[in-house]
Amino acid sequence: MAMNRLNERAFDILNAEIKRCLKGNPLDRGSYQSLRRYLDRLCLESGNRMTFAELLRAIQGIVPSFSTDVIRRAAAANTKTSEVGGLLKWGVIATTVSVGLVAIANLPYPMIRTPVAATAPIVLLPSFISMDHNYRKAIANVEQADQLVNQATSAADIERGAVHVADAQAALDRLPVWFLGYQPRTYCTFFGCTWKFTLDEFEQARKQIARMDARIFQENNALVDYAAASADLEAAREAYAIAPSNVEKNQALATQQTAIDQLMAVPAETLAGRLARQQAGTADRDLASTANSVAGDARTSNLVDAAKAFAMQAATLSQNSPHPAARWREIESLWNEATTKLRDVQPDEPGYAEAQTKLAEYQSNISATRIRLAAEENATRSFDQAKALIPQWQSIIARDSSDPQLVSLLQKILNELNQIESGTTPYEEAQTLRQQAEEAQQKLSTTKND
Repeated sequence: MAMNRLNERAFDILNAEIKRCLKGNPLDRGSYQSLRRYLDRLCLESGNRMTFAELLRAIQGIVPSFSTDVIRRAAAANTKTSEVGGLLKWGVIATTVSVGLVAIANLPYPMIRTPVAATAPIVLLPSFISMDHNYRKAIANVEQADQLVNQATSAADIERGAVHVADAQAALDRLPVWFLGYQPRTYCTFFGCTWKFTLDEFEQARKQIARMDARIFQENNALVDYAAASADLEAAREAYAIAPSNVEKNQALATQQTAIDQLMAVPAETLAGRLARQQAGTADRDLASTANSVAGDARTSNLVDAAKAFAMQAATLSQNSPHPAARWREIESLWNEATTKLRDVQPDEPGYAEAQTKLAEYQSNISATRIRLAAEENATRSFDQAKALIPQWQSIIARDSSDPQLVSLLQKILNELNQIESGTTPYEEAQTLRQQAEEAQQKLSTTKND
């Protein structure tokens, strides 16, 4: 077998000295790097090992100041390794052959095992130990998997149970069928055998593992569905929390109901199904409470919006006054309708405070409207009465301009006109009549004095 001219141990000794020298004298970096490359080539070259003389000549030819003691130690390590390497080589070959023969003897073939068991049963010890170990491991993992999978309380139990199922299956696969009922006499004498599997029990264990494997598959699928439904439910709740309007809130509630239906669709016989039904029950109660609250919000919002619509109409009709009494009565009716809507909002409803604020505002507007209506009605009545007196005054003055009744009639007309307030429909015309009545009164006074 070909050898490298410089072994790893010698290289390490020389390389350590190179690093030390570089730290002490970094100016010679180029020489030491050349030496390092030379040593690398020696490690790859095949041939006789480098002797002390060869190493001394080659190394100091590149770096004259390189330590001779270090070269001597490297040369010694290079030679010793060669001798030890040969011994190791043959030792490895012998060990490999021995292990190979033992492995062949332990193969699960009766034609090989039977003669070996009769002549040298100790050689079969590895397979006996392996079978005993796998038997114990299979039994332990089957029991643990059964407990974790069939009595699961969390997803972690299912995950851990799947690990035990895989380990149990692997252990059963490593038990050859021919070993059932087979107990090696020598091994069982010294170690005691626990192998009591029959073929039926062996098959039953395999079927149990297969059932648990299928159960784990169902549980994992159910957990995926449960996680998806839970995520949808949480997203719908967050959407409801930030919804700016009742329409969007109702959409979020509908999405929550869909997520609850998805939770109820998870198979009930699985762990995820049990968890899903618990969550669905709580979510359903919360949804019912929230839906009632939204319904209350919608009712309040509708009432307040309706009140605002009537108020807007009333405010629109109030513009560009003065208005006749009929218009003010219509405006008052609109304000009354608005307040009626607001009074329907109950104290336990969320929009009650806003409704009360609007109600106070609209009540004030009703009072102002009634004042304007009363002023309009009084003004109209006074104006009509004043106008009714004018024909009588005109008849008397046409018959006798010195009749004393003329002064009293003019005063009555003025009294009625003076009661007409500004901001009413007859006010402008009443001012014109008032001016005419005052002029007539002044003329009568002058005539009487003359």
